[in-house]
Amino acid sequence: MKDYLEIKTLLVEGLLEEFPQAEGDEAEAVVSHWLQASQNKIPFLTDSIRNYFEKEISNFLPSTHKNMVNESEGFYQFKLPINWKSIPYPPPKNPLFNFIDLFAGIGGFRLAMQNQNGKCVFSCEWDSYAKKTYETNFGEIPFGDIRKIDELEIPDHDVLCAGFPCQPFSLAGVSARNSRNTAHGFACETQGTLFFDIARIVEAKKPKVLFLENVRNIVNHDKGKTFSIIKSTIESLGYNFSYKVVDASPLVPQKRVRTYMVCTPKNMPEFSFPEIQGEPLPLKSILEDVVDESFTISDRLWEGHQRRTRNNLSRGTGFTAFCADIEKPSNTIVARYGKDGKECLIPQKESNPRMLTPRECARLQGFPEPFIIPVAKTAAYRQFGNSVAVPVVTEIAKAIVAYLDICKGK
Repeated sequence: MKDYLEIKTLLVEGLLEEFPQAEGDEAEAVVSHWLQASQNKIPFLTDSIRNYFEKEISNFLPSTHKNMVNESEGFYQFKLPINWKSIPYPPPKNPLFNFIDLFAGIGGFRLAMQNQNGKCVFSCEWDSYAKKTYETNFGEIPFGDIRKIDELEIPDHDVLCAGFPCQPFSLAGVSARNSRNTAHGFACETQGTLFFDIARIVEAKKPKVLFLENVRNIVNHDKGKTFSIIKSTIESLGYNFSYKVVDASPLVPQKRVRTYMVCTPKNMPEFSFPEIQGEPLPLKSILEDVVDESFTISDRLWEGHQRRTRNNLSRGTGFTAFCADIEKPSNTIVARYGKDGKECLIPQKESNPRMLTPRECARLQGFPEPFIIPVAKTAAYRQFGNSVAVPVVTEIAKAIVAYLDICKGK
């Protein structure tokens, strides 16, 4: 029985050789999506390529099982001669619902939805390092630029999940863009307008639930105009619009406040968010016992942090950098954390403070210990800084599954 990566590599090489006109940049995404859900509609997958895959995969089957390629999706998929044991989070065998994972990052939404026995039928993410982490953990490579994907080629799904790019709306992102005299919010053409790609998919596919996440500041961005456009756009597509601003600190030891939106068809009941309450968790609960000295910041960096902190405090503006109180939740971890660690510096006896390790950042976001971090530190910090708090998404996902059960009876 061959490993997933071995079969994927063979099919990708064959695809590019047999079909040179195929969308080469998306070849791995096409193959990995097909291996997970062979009967689904898949972008860039023509009938000729599908037939080629079925012919090639039959070479790995015992002679008594050659007819499996004509069986139903579920039977076919889980009888394929693929060893999924190297993949920590393969798709569930008997899913209760399906979903798509837009702007997937490293798969925080996917973890939460799969934990509720949901099956991902389409994913997209344009960062190549995030794609590597995603594939390592889920055995699927997301498609790239969603703007190049025909919405009609996306499989039908019950839930649309999207943590759409937040930088154009975050306080830090707006400040940085203002300082560079560049556009933010929906005026940011490369990221801000990606929300409307969600809208065109919703219009075409009409999922039962939209599950969206963004920064806290999106509610007040541009004096509330941005959020008003999001709300009115979704409502114009025939959905109720519900949102809640949630602090993750009762579930993860981090002060991470995010806006969650759950939208349901207007002919169905509105969604009720679960209550997430409790005492904030302490940062010390996720710290490693032994940490390599390479995570200790240099004298020069620590002196620079202290100097800029003094200057900014006297000016009454700008960032500050203090050692974290490990008895309390950390500050919000952001994508730039790997640059200098100022958002969360861990105190050390008789030494400069240190940065968090990538594994500690994973824990701050609630990623389980088996989650593999296959990339270097800089990329890992960026990925976890951009991610969702998995336990929060999981709690909301539980409520969504309960809602879907109600819908079945309607």
